[in-house]
Amino acid sequence: ADGATIQLGYGALPGAVATCLTDHKHLGIHTEMFVDNMRVLMECGAVDNSQKTLHPGKSIYTFCAGTKETYQFLHENPDIEAYPVEYVNDPYVIGRNDKMVTINATVAVDLTGQACSESIGGRQYSGSGGQADFVRGAFLSDGGQSFLGTYATAKGGEVSCIVDMLPQGSVVTTARTDIDMVVSEFGVAELKGRSLRDRAQALIAIAHPK
Repeated sequence: ADGATIQLGYGALPGAVATCLTDHKHLGIHTEMFVDNMRVLMECGAVDNSQKTLHPGKSIYTFCAGTKETYQFLHENPDIEAYPVEYVNDPYVIGRNDKMVTINATVAVDLTGQACSESIGGRQYSGSGGQADFVRGAFLSDGGQSFLGTYATAKGGEVSCIVDMLPQGSVVTTARTDIDMVVSEFGVAELKGRSLRDRAQALIAIAHPK
């Protein structure tokens, strides 16, 4: 929504979401990682940080992962401020941004809402990063929402990413008590505050039909 403050996690999926935000207005940024698409959103005017309730007028980040153009954009830019991770990722700090919207990727979600975002079974695939921090921060935000995105299947459609039970050895990155929205190419499952039965039905509805 216009006026939201956004965080984007690592990966192609959050980056793809950012490309759809160029027509929005008065967005803000409070994120652990500043990426190329955030530069694009600032350059096109979609992000101006004018409606932020914390650090108005400033994009807030901890580290950058991007192209040379993005590092040049950050250099001595008065509209951007970097802070230590213990501040930027503090859920209570994140929650001081009204309408905080966090967008992260996950590998698999079970029918209770547990999200594994850093391992494939017992094999470590990535790190936890700030996903849990930002999910909890959005929970504390007035009007906040958190979205975890996943493809419905992996391995060319042979494996479901929405499962009855996470594979043995899987790491739970985001707890079922924190999770809000799960998104696949088949829709959105709203899980916050719902019973286990309702969660399972919502997640089955966004799984691959096969």
